[in-house]
Amino acid sequence: MQIFTNTHFDFLRWRWHALALSLAVILAGAAVMVARGGLPLGIDFSGGTIVVVKFDRPVTEDAVRKAVEAIPGEKVVQQYGRPGGNEILVRLPQVTKEQGFTLEQGAKQIVDAVTRANLGKFEVLSTEVVGPVIGAALQRKGIYATLASILGITLYIAFRFRPSFAIGAIVATFHDILVTVAFLAFFGYDLSLNVVAAILTITGYSVNDTIVIFDRVRENLKFQRRESLATIVNTSVNQTLGRTIITAGTTFLAVFALYMFGGEVLEGFAFTMLVGIVSGTYSTVFIASAIAILLSQQGTKARSAAPAPAVSPSGNGAAASKTGKKPARKRAS
Repeated sequence: MQIFTNTHFDFLRWRWHALALSLAVILAGAAVMVARGGLPLGIDFSGGTIVVVKFDRPVTEDAVRKAVEAIPGEKVVQQYGRPGGNEILVRLPQVTKEQGFTLEQGAKQIVDAVTRANLGKFEVLSTEVVGPVIGAALQRKGIYATLASILGITLYIAFRFRPSFAIGAIVATFHDILVTVAFLAFFGYDLSLNVVAAILTITGYSVNDTIVIFDRVRENLKFQRRESLATIVNTSVNQTLGRTIITAGTTFLAVFALYMFGGEVLEGFAFTMLVGIVSGTYSTVFIASAIAILLSQQGTKARSAAPAPAVSPSGNGAAASKTGKKPARKRAS
C-alpha cells in the first residue's frame, strides 16, 4: 500500500532547526534532572520493602494495586505462593533513613490502604527489606553489552555504507535515548526494568529505520552521480516516506493502546516506547541525515584542499630531478 507517491518535501531545509530543537529538549531534560537530583530509580534499582498479605477470599492483583496506588512511589503487586492461596505480594520502594521510614510503617500503609478498599479480611504474613534486583555488577555488564552492540552497529554501517553514515546513525541513536530520558524526567517516571527494556527496544528501532533510508541513498548514488549528497538524501527520504509513516504509525497505535489499557505496570514501558517511536522517526529524517551530510561535506573539502603533487609538463621532470640530468632530446630522423 502506498500512501505517498512522488513527494518532493524539502526535509533537509529544516535540519538546523531540528538540531536546535533537539538540543533544547535535551538541555531542558538535563536541567530538570539536576534540579530533582537525578532520574528517580525504580524498585528494581533501589530495592525496597516486601509485604505479603493473605486474604480470606480470592482478590485480584488489580484490586490490590488500585487500593495501594495512593502510597507514594512505584509499587509492584503480584500473586504470591501457591495457586488459590489468596496471597498477594506488595513491594514498596526503598526510602532513606532520613525520612524515618521503617518496616512497620510500610506494612501499616498497606494495611490501611487495603482496609479502606474493603477487599475483605486479611492478614500480613511477612514483611522484609530486599536489595535492588539490578546490582552494581549487573548494571556495569549491561552498560558494556549496550556499548558493544552500538560499536558493532557502527562498524557494520561504516563497512556497508560510509563512515559518515555510521556516525550519523549512532548520533541519532544517542539522540533518541537522551530525548526519551528527558521526557521521562519531564513527566516524573522512574527508571525501572520495563523502562530500560523500552530504551533498548528504541535503540534497535531507530537504527533499523535509519538503515532503510541509508540503503536507498546508496542505491540512488549509483544513478544520480551528478547530484549533490544533500539532494540524494532528500530524494531518498521522500521515496521511503510512505514506508516510514506506515511502520511508525502502526507501531505507535499498538503501543498507545498498551499505554491506555495496559495498566500501571506497563505504563512506564508504553510511555517510553511512544516517545521513542516519535523521536526515532524524527531523528532518522533530520538528525542522522544532517550529520551524515555534514561529515561528508567536510571530508570533500579536506580532500579538495590537499595540495596536488607537482608534475613536469613533459612528464619526465621527476626523473630529471633525481638524476640531475636533462632529459634527452629526440634525434630527428
